[in-house]
Amino acid sequence: MLKWALIFLVISIIAGVFGFTGIASGAAQIAKILFFIAIAIFIIFLVMGLLAGQVIF
Repeated sequence: MLKWALIFLVISIIAGVFGFTGIASGAAQIAKILFFIAIAIFIIFLVMGLLAGQVIF
């Protein structure tokens, strides 16, 4: 997921350098969404891992 966010970030930067502002802003939005989804999945798995280590009687 972070790999795709990085790819879209690079596309956004390259498009911005060449003046394609519409493509650059679209790619930046996609990169931002993918980044936040990756962070959310990381937090969910982190909580699940911490809860799996606990023994509840």
